[in-house]
Amino acid sequence: MDLQLNGKRALVTGGSRGIGKAVARVLAEEGCAVAVAARGVEALEATATELAGRTGGTVLPVVGDTGSAESVEAMVAQAAGALGGVDILVNNAAKPLGQSAPPKLADITAELFWEDMNVKVLGYLRCAQAVAPLMARSGWGHIVNISGLGARTTGSAIGSMRNVSVAALTKNLADELGPKGINVTVVHPGLTRTEATPAVIARVAEAQGISEADAEARLGSNAIRRLVDAEEVAWVVAFLASPRSAAVTGDAVVCGGGQPGPIYY
Repeated sequence: MDLQLNGKRALVTGGSRGIGKAVARVLAEEGCAVAVAARGVEALEATATELAGRTGGTVLPVVGDTGSAESVEAMVAQAAGALGGVDILVNNAAKPLGQSAPPKLADITAELFWEDMNVKVLGYLRCAQAVAPLMARSGWGHIVNISGLGARTTGSAIGSMRNVSVAALTKNLADELGPKGINVTVVHPGLTRTEATPAVIARVAEAQGISEADAEARLGSNAIRRLVDAEEVAWVVAFLASPRSAAVTGDAVVCGGGQPGPIYY
């Protein structure tokens, strides 16, 4: 299927690694000019160089901190200036979950809460506020918010609160921006295989006194019985970012390999 992405201009935050990097690569392969944004200059530039060489497309590094309104404004201005506009925003910048044990009730502080919410929830809002006028002027745009299955499961209070907030933000943006030609969706990955996964598997294996193979099997306890790869999440995001997904807005798409048990409708 031709996703009709050739010539579109995309901004991917948190794009130097993990799901964001995979999304940037798939969008570039589909013909998008892509600006990848992150805070770490060295990793960002290395990723942009790698993806440009791998895809043969335009992949530009743009330094930005979604926890700062001023940084977001500068980031979007730089991306739009370099690409000639922004048609697609993939909000992905966030503090990673699942790489360490989440704090228990007694250990949750206001600082931990606000650090997480500021970068992810307010960060997504800041980015949407900055790109929406650009999309509205052209009469077309897609915003894809990367959230997570913490929105539907317990285990991390802060993680659940931030991901539920992203889902609520998504629906509000979709209702407001739809008449301007802008679709907004939210993607809920589960535990996803990225470059950080081997360390997570090793930590779980050591903590539970089991082999790394058994630890990975336990972590992949979904319907498909394995971890979902970042690339597989990226394919879903690419579809939602494309004109082919015009009928989908304001809704959540889950790509965690299937949670056994609960029914969502």
